[in-house]
Amino acid sequence: MPNCDTLNCKPRVAVLLAAYNGVDWLQEQVESILLQEGVNVTIYASVDRSEDGTEEWLRAYQEHCPALCVLPVGVFGGAAKNFFRLLRDVDTSKYDYVALADQDDIWCSEKLLSAHQVISSGVADAYSANVTAFWPDGRKKLIDKAGTQKKYDYYFEAAGPGCTYVLRCDVAQGFKQFLIEHWQSASAVALHDWLIYAWVRSVGRAWYIDQRSMLNYRQHASNQMGANTGIKQLWRRVRLVQCGWYRGEVEKIAQLLALGNGQSAGIHPDLSNRLFLIKNFSQTRRNARDRLFLLALLLFNIY
Repeated sequence: MPNCDTLNCKPRVAVLLAAYNGVDWLQEQVESILLQEGVNVTIYASVDRSEDGTEEWLRAYQEHCPALCVLPVGVFGGAAKNFFRLLRDVDTSKYDYVALADQDDIWCSEKLLSAHQVISSGVADAYSANVTAFWPDGRKKLIDKAGTQKKYDYYFEAAGPGCTYVLRCDVAQGFKQFLIEHWQSASAVALHDWLIYAWVRSVGRAWYIDQRSMLNYRQHASNQMGANTGIKQLWRRVRLVQCGWYRGEVEKIAQLLALGNGQSAGIHPDLSNRLFLIKNFSQTRRNARDRLFLLALLLFNIY
């Protein structure tokens, strides 16, 4: 693929946008993507069948915006399956980068350019960033995901909100092939951003997490997960651990990574060994609070 810096042209970015009942927020999001500085953007939108006019709004916008392409509507039942559809079905081979976008955020104008500068410098193959959560009542809070990466962190957490992810084209193509080869198992993973980060790290590619906030991360009742702030969100996550959801997702991802790396099916033995995880808890999460929380779960045999 030609080097855009050599040809004195802007990097080409395919932005994959998953939408569901998002008509109230789409205009701000789409326009913040189209106004990105220093890059050429094409938005590919996939709509999970909605009742609020989301598909109609996107198709009407597409009529006067050649940089927007709306895929046939589908029924996915969640953001992960919608993003997996986009990653599988969109031909991104002609682009320099592939970025993910939610329907309801507002991007900083230099978000994609910052990712390009990091990746093109050779520092990393994939990029994500901190975000600023904001609420309808005007509250704002920095969501810091830029802690030092650990040996096993990708088994236990994503790199941050998937809406900040930017992958170099060859990395996105590699993940696409992985998805196609393991479609049924991958589709069972609840969080696309977690699986993408885990796969990238597992194949030895470098990931950069920007300490700067690169988008305003809208919080509302329809967020599938949302920012991990406050007692309500903490309790929600505790319940996910108690019911076995969290461990189940760790095991699904570990099994997928093993298959993707040509190993036999089954969870990595270290990840099913509670004593091993207790001894190595410092390598499980990037944030010290999260490491201690996981350690407590292990010590009390909750995880």
